[in-house]
Amino acid sequence: MSQTYESTDELPETLPVFPLDGVLLLPRGQLPLNIFEPRYLKMFEDSLGKGRLIGILQPLEPQDDDSHPPLAQVGCLGRITSFSETDEGRIIVSLTGVTRFRVAQELDVLTPYRQIKADYKPYESDLVSEVGSFDVNRDGVLDVLRRYLDLNGMQADWEAIESSGNEALVNSLCIISPYGPQEKQAMLEAVTLGERAEILIALTEMVLAQLSQSGGSNDNSVQ
Repeated sequence: MSQTYESTDELPETLPVFPLDGVLLLPRGQLPLNIFEPRYLKMFEDSLGKGRLIGILQPLEPQDDDSHPPLAQVGCLGRITSFSETDEGRIIVSLTGVTRFRVAQELDVLTPYRQIKADYKPYESDLVSEVGSFDVNRDGVLDVLRRYLDLNGMQADWEAIESSGNEALVNSLCIISPYGPQEKQAMLEAVTLGERAEILIALTEMVLAQLSQSGGSNDNSVQ
């Protein structure tokens, strides 16, 4: 089920949030989730009756079962666009990114999951697809992607890649990239799509240099 929003005024001020370390969602990007914790199963059930909207953001510290870490101040709103249940009681969910948001306030709530007051206004242009796509260094993105895949002996569907728009190309590569939480947060907070592409290129160039020095060993961590 697709849904478009013309203005951030159509979006809920109060938002349930799913803190996930090292996970990135971007506008119109796709993020699969495997939900099994009771608190997040409850969040999923509640969200179905409230616009199917969930906020994805990172905790600022590694999250233990009983921890309540501070949250990153910028996240991305996602809409549940498909889901299925497993025999083990898990929910396999596909989220589609809508817009980024800033955490205005974390709320005191009785729900087992956390909720915030979201400020979408700084990111209202996220609702418009392909904003800033002409500023993307597409050749640079494709170049580092090719070299990364070649160095790791990996294949890709180049016909699909080359037919994709700049926004889908950059955002999908950022979402699936192997980089750490800080790097993912930098991609999320990039002011423009072109800036996000440059961050992706720079990070990949660093990894390529490390792989070349180590003889092609597949260590994707960025120090």
